[in-house]
Amino acid sequence: MTTIRVRLTLIYSGLFLLTSIVLLITVNALLRQALKTRAGPPPWGRVMPPRPRLPELVNNVIGYQWEATTFTVGALTLVSLAVGWLIAGRILRPIHRITATAQRLSLSTLHERIALSGPKDELKELADTFDAMLARLERSVEGQRRFIANASHELRTPLAVQRAAIEIGLPEDVGEIRDKLLLHNRRAENLIDALLVLAQAEHGLDDRSPVALDQVVRRAVAERDADHVGMTVRAEPFVVDGDPVLLHRLVTNLLDNAVRHNHPGGTAEITLSDGVLTVRNTGPHVPEERFHDLFEPFRRLHTTRGQGAGLGLSIVAAIAKAHEADVRANPNPGGGLELVVTFPAA
Repeated sequence: MTTIRVRLTLIYSGLFLLTSIVLLITVNALLRQALKTRAGPPPWGRVMPPRPRLPELVNNVIGYQWEATTFTVGALTLVSLAVGWLIAGRILRPIHRITATAQRLSLSTLHERIALSGPKDELKELADTFDAMLARLERSVEGQRRFIANASHELRTPLAVQRAAIEIGLPEDVGEIRDKLLLHNRRAENLIDALLVLAQAEHGLDDRSPVALDQVVRRAVAERDADHVGMTVRAEPFVVDGDPVLLHRLVTNLLDNAVRHNHPGGTAEITLSDGVLTVRNTGPHVPEERFHDLFEPFRRLHTTRGQGAGLGLSIVAAIAKAHEADVRANPNPGGGLELVVTFPAA
């Protein structure tokens, strides 16, 4: 296998040899012409005494010149091979560092970086790009680790409750135990369903179709039972190129969040205008430093376990990303939250 270093060395030496040969031919041709001109008759017509050995001497000088320059070019070509080999190695040293780092990579060494120093050239840009890719990969793997740990914990809790209820249940408590088992089974089922939706959204969209987002919003509001919260809807026609099931889940999760984290007698306002879906609710104050955590899986603003598994807004963020939409959270004056999803035009 011919390495890049060998190819670069041959290119350097080949260019040097080609240039030297052209220069050698040019110099010797000029020298031959100059010697022949001096060996010929003078231009003013004066007759010089004959020099019988002069042409032979000229040919000898030219032949010696060819031999000397050819030997010199050959020696310099060998030197250029050595110098080209060293220069190619020096140039390719960052590539070797990138290769060595990539070969050492594993789930336990994603923290390593190339951290190449030097001038801002193509190799420095390649190393920086590789470092940025490693940083994204490290964050992704760390997020998956947290996700698996949290999912295991969330799934283990209802199963433990079911096992305990079965183990300690008495005949007279059958009705109560049954209700408790049904409650936790339903919670586990909802959690698994949410995990599947999250995985599907993070995988991306395989098929897209035009979806009337305003109709999705109105249908989701009509399906939502929110007797203790006053809901107002203002949805202008807008079409999104995406998955209708996932878009319905996005709107439903936004509405669930607006109703769940609200005061009795509070309000929730849903607007859709120019592709910007805004869900604003009254409710407890949310510190701005917690906004980033809102879209992380299994993150709850409050510690009450009965109010969901903490996957609602993370599913919203994943579905929005799959549809190339931007999602952000803003504080609502007076308490509550404003969630904004900006969709691109279809």
